[in-house]
Amino acid sequence: MDEEIVKRVATIENETGDLDFKAGFDPHAPHDWCELTKDVVAMANSGGGLIVFGVNDDGTPSTADLTALADVDPAAIVDKITKYTDQRLAGVSVSTAERCGRPVVVVEVSGVSVPVVFASPGTYDIGGGKQRTSFGRGTVYFRHGAKSEPGTTDDLRLAQERALDRVRSSWLDGITKVVTAPVGATISVLPGDVRLAGAEAGVAIRLVNDETAPAFNAVRTDLLYPYRQKELVARVNVLLGAHTVSGHDVHCVRKAHAIDAEPTFFYKPQYSSPQYSEAFAEWLVEQYHRDPEFFHAARESLKLHEPAKPNATA
Repeated sequence: MDEEIVKRVATIENETGDLDFKAGFDPHAPHDWCELTKDVVAMANSGGGLIVFGVNDDGTPSTADLTALADVDPAAIVDKITKYTDQRLAGVSVSTAERCGRPVVVVEVSGVSVPVVFASPGTYDIGGGKQRTSFGRGTVYFRHGAKSEPGTTDDLRLAQERALDRVRSSWLDGITKVVTAPVGATISVLPGDVRLAGAEAGVAIRLVNDETAPAFNAVRTDLLYPYRQKELVARVNVLLGAHTVSGHDVHCVRKAHAIDAEPTFFYKPQYSSPQYSEAFAEWLVEQYHRDPEFFHAARESLKLHEPAKPNATA
């Protein structure tokens, strides 16, 4: 639990719109579950808050046994809310803290962007063949001071303003990053999850040697470097539209232009033959279109730099 929340639970004296005190809770009592559901939904609709068990309305410690409540799985609370709202609230957590030297149980509720409406009535038996309803079907509850009550037009307006504030905050955060970027920086908008082109739902990425670029850890090297030499030759010839390149041509270009040191083009697995990227195939085609003698020049360059073979002796 956040330190600020722990401090608030321990020191605040009065209930507020985002802080509710409850003396106790019986997990076997339908009445308690209905009231808790109403308060959790009202808190969520009002921007979030805390429900503290083990504290009387006046802020003094209660004598209730909270052992059963402390053992309640937060998922059980969420399930109860889902039962009455048809919505699954993710922002509900249960933890323990201290107040006046005594243990308390704290239910922390996060705010929701769209107000939650009750889809089923919170009705429970009070004995003698009578029932009582905590909330009705189709009602929307908000916090009004220390109470959870049906919402008003103002409540809906405030909920809309909170949603707009969250959007504005996100925009301002992005604007701040732009205006504080160093001179000459490039601003890029990227998806949250980068996948390799060729993978399911993949997006295109470009490999660079810029150490300041965002890091990308590739696990599937076969997607980055899909070609061995045979497949590379076939791919280049398809791009050229003719059977122009041979494996020897690729070997000569690789040596003449130090391709092994270019991670954009070349990858050597530990226990298998070298692999090449699509970028390398496109680069080879580009060089050929610029200079039809490109591959011939690579062959000649390799001949010049290869050590002369020793003459055979008689």
